[in-house]
Amino acid sequence: MEDIYISETDRQDLEAERYALALERIREIPNESICEGQVQTYFRSMAEFVLLMDHAWNIVESGELRRMTLEELQNFNRELYEDILPEHYGNSYGNPDYAVDCLGESIGQMLSFLYTELRGMIPAAFEQNRFDMVIRMELLLEVYQGFVGAIQEGEETLHPETVMQILYWYASDYYEPESLERTEALLCPERDFAYRIVMESDLSDLRYLYYYGEYVTENELRTAGHLNGMQDERIKLMADTYTEGYRIGFEVGNKDISIKKTVNLRYALGFERMMRQAIVNFERIGLRPTIYRAGTNIFQGRSVNKNGFFGANPNKQFDYDHKEDQALILDKALVERKLECMKNAYDRYKGEAAVFGGPAVAEIFGEKPFVPIAKQTACKLSEKQQKLSVEYATKAGAMQNEYIPGEERSFTIIAFPVPDIGAQYEEIFDDIVRINTLDYKLYQGIQQKIIDALDLGLTVAVKGCGANRTDMTIKLHELRTPEKETNFENCVADVNIPVGEVFTSPVLTGTNGILHVTRVFLNELEYKDLWLKFEDGMVVDYGCSNFPSEEENRKYIKDNVLFHHDTLPLGEFAVGTNTTAYVTARKYGIEDKMPILIAEKTGPHFAVGDTCYSHAENVQVFNPDGKEIIAKDNEVSVLRDTDVSKAYFQCHTDITIPYDELGELSVLTKAGERISIIQNGQFVLEGCEELNRAFEE
Repeated sequence: MEDIYISETDRQDLEAERYALALERIREIPNESICEGQVQTYFRSMAEFVLLMDHAWNIVESGELRRMTLEELQNFNRELYEDILPEHYGNSYGNPDYAVDCLGESIGQMLSFLYTELRGMIPAAFEQNRFDMVIRMELLLEVYQGFVGAIQEGEETLHPETVMQILYWYASDYYEPESLERTEALLCPERDFAYRIVMESDLSDLRYLYYYGEYVTENELRTAGHLNGMQDERIKLMADTYTEGYRIGFEVGNKDISIKKTVNLRYALGFERMMRQAIVNFERIGLRPTIYRAGTNIFQGRSVNKNGFFGANPNKQFDYDHKEDQALILDKALVERKLECMKNAYDRYKGEAAVFGGPAVAEIFGEKPFVPIAKQTACKLSEKQQKLSVEYATKAGAMQNEYIPGEERSFTIIAFPVPDIGAQYEEIFDDIVRINTLDYKLYQGIQQKIIDALDLGLTVAVKGCGANRTDMTIKLHELRTPEKETNFENCVADVNIPVGEVFTSPVLTGTNGILHVTRVFLNELEYKDLWLKFEDGMVVDYGCSNFPSEEENRKYIKDNVLFHHDTLPLGEFAVGTNTTAYVTARKYGIEDKMPILIAEKTGPHFAVGDTCYSHAENVQVFNPDGKEIIAKDNEVSVLRDTDVSKAYFQCHTDITIPYDELGELSVLTKAGERISIIQNGQFVLEGCEELNRAFEE
């Protein structure tokens, strides 16, 4: 690896020289026939893709991109992504089934990974990041030359172990600069690629959407067009709700926002007009934005669920197929290397980390539901690697908390629909804006009545009805001074927009039963007949009916709900009160498309993983009535005082039982009285009648 302390000019010259040399060699590959058959066809295809990336680099560098017509931009955008679009994916090397069929099992998996890594050159070309371009070009050449050398020495092909070693050292060598780059993008507003697009573009000219290098579809174009057609006051209302939620999150959490200087914005393409107003709002309160791109490579991680700024997903199956590509190379040494690089990056930017406030997230929903296909050819983490992955996530989370303490940071999340949601997109969008801006004072008062009843309890019973088999008993913390303490937070429109829930961290011991939902979408993945069994608050068994075999179903849940952990605690129990959101979903038939953020407010929900107060348990939090929330810990999270590696899981997944699947939600008091809060999907607690009005309307 080159010396990271050379001057910036020398670095740029060196990268330009490496780029030119690599490009010259790659240009020769399509005309060579040293490798035979499918292997040569593969490398010819890879070389042609790199040449396309060089073309992309040149049209951005020359300014030609911004002179192209909308039609030219659309055609070029499709050319960048067409190989992995669903209609072409069957014959794409990005598809592990196809790669393995053409190239053999071991080599096919690795060369499919290589192609996927080369696709990380698309954002590099648009951001003019020559380093990220050149390391992938050199990786391709190293693998190709390995095959050439093996054949010239009389071997039939390159040994898979040799390919694996090339990939391993590629990752190990470049974790350092890539970790520095990712940390800088998170913490430093000077990284202004997306900021300049948002603030400097003519947003009425939709060509700007193609300047990111993300895949653009009718969703992004119609979203931007819809926002362009809104009155300034409407845009301001949306942005104000978003930024005020962030500010109030600090206030409610008893955290000092005045010591913060930056906020990380995460959004989908098409929402730039709202983001522009949000940036103005944040800058008024002293916060500059950082905006980074959702992960596209092995260093950042790949996922169906995007985290950063992002365009359309050209093929969610492609991301799902490659979400565990690290299985090719992950070992103990690599985990230690990643943690070392992460620490070095945070040490370098520790001043910026200290003034980082946390993320402000604008999610989208309404895209066509994605039901993944589990492929035998896709890389899969071994049991040992799953434990290593968990170890890394735990230690990385703890390290981040050292530099960006949880008790000093906050966040906010809001969600809006995209045109894929259906023909009534505009009406749905307007209704979601209305839901996001409901009168929080009204809900605050009603929710306080629910909290007052719950605070009388020892346990809460939740039972399903109809096809729902839920039968849960939730143990509550003991209130030593009930006049000053409460178990439940009165959650209005701050960090989790919209308004509408009261939540707690249950006592694990004594929390038992079955949680079941007939159908639910979690992080863009569908689950059919999902059930989790709890004993003393820990998941002890689980299943669903997505796949023909029980083994496939259990792996699906362990990978995507338990995140490779053998078990997780019940980190949160909540009562959702936003009946307006529930009725809106039923009105338009979009229940299956509602994001967790809104869906969790449409019935009681349970979260597996960390508590809502993860890494901030020692900060005093009070409800509007002045009572302190004391239920911020459970028997697992308190282990942070003795062994922090056992206290946190770096995940928190909400699972909601919709009102129409809910038979009973009641609290058992110390006096043995059972107080009903919800019966057969209706609020029956006195003072909550207003919540049923939405059902009636």
